[in-house]
Amino acid sequence: MRHQKSTSDRNSRTRSMAGFSLIELLIVVAVILIIAAIAIPNYLNSKMRANESSAVQNLRNISTAQVVYSTTYGVGFSMTLLQLSGNMITTDQNDAGLIDEVLASGLKSGYIFTYVPLTFDWQGHPLTYSLNADPQVAGSSGQKHFYTDQTCVIRMNLNTPATASDLPVT
Repeated sequence: MRHQKSTSDRNSRTRSMAGFSLIELLIVVAVILIIAAIAIPNYLNSKMRANESSAVQNLRNISTAQVVYSTTYGVGFSMTLLQLSGNMITTDQNDAGLIDEVLASGLKSGYIFTYVPLTFDWQGHPLTYSLNADPQVAGSSGQKHFYTDQTCVIRMNLNTPATASDLPVT
């Protein structure tokens, strides 16, 4: 009898030390996939909203830099975004050092920034400008399109590039 008992003990020890069954592993994988299916779309939406917030803040930074540029150098607004950036060692109207070089390149946080001087004074210095921020990949890097000009009012459009006639961001 003892012999049967020890065989039974060995079988139960071997079974308990064998690990997880296939069904248990499949259940764990299914639970992980369900959690991922819920979490990934929320993460992507959060990333788009963060990019949109960053785009609005970058438009504010550029508008403020334009006002400082105009006040400091007395030549109206800059001709390009690159004039607002610089190395901060020697600042002048071509390297003002007011915004970072990444933003001056026109692409930051999944948004493309397009700066266009519109009207000029008799010396050729810009008096007005338009500035658009559009998602690099609509629906992925951002959903909203933004616009501002020398009035520093930021406007938004959900479907097409924003213009001066769109509603302001609140």
